[in-house]
Amino acid sequence: MAQKAKATAAPPVRKKPPAPAPTIENRRARFEYEWLEQFEAGIVLTGTEIKSIRTGQISIAEAYARIRDGELWLLSMRIPPYKEGSFSNVDPNRPRKLLVHRKELDRLAGRVSEKGLTLVPVRLYFKRGRVKISLALARGKKLWDRRRDERDRDVARELARAVRK
Repeated sequence: MAQKAKATAAPPVRKKPPAPAPTIENRRARFEYEWLEQFEAGIVLTGTEIKSIRTGQISIAEAYARIRDGELWLLSMRIPPYKEGSFSNVDPNRPRKLLVHRKELDRLAGRVSEKGLTLVPVRLYFKRGRVKISLALARGKKLWDRRRDERDRDVARELARAVRK
């Protein structure tokens, strides 16, 4: 009986996992605003802005969104210039267009026109290689609302400690 030669397969080539994309959160928004609704939007950016975002040195704490001329714009978001991008860098504080569906934009325009409501960026992240921003339709909290939230957090913390013991 003849022995069959085993076919030797080449070991699979392992791809290097991609570098973790940064997630930038606006923690101040949770403290200062009561979120009524949350949704996702894309952002129109340049190549050097994307590279600068990947370094994680971006600020969305002071940013807010407005509807102008039937389009949604993100204002006051600071993306520092990319160090290696000489002439292709743009103004760090320029307004950036947000991409949402027309129906959603029309619905938001109606809601934002209500007194006291605003659009606040909550989180900036990468999704399938594209930068997305999570916006919240929010109402500003008053001082007593903040105190009540702080008191509720303290009570929850005390209950958790009691349960552990």
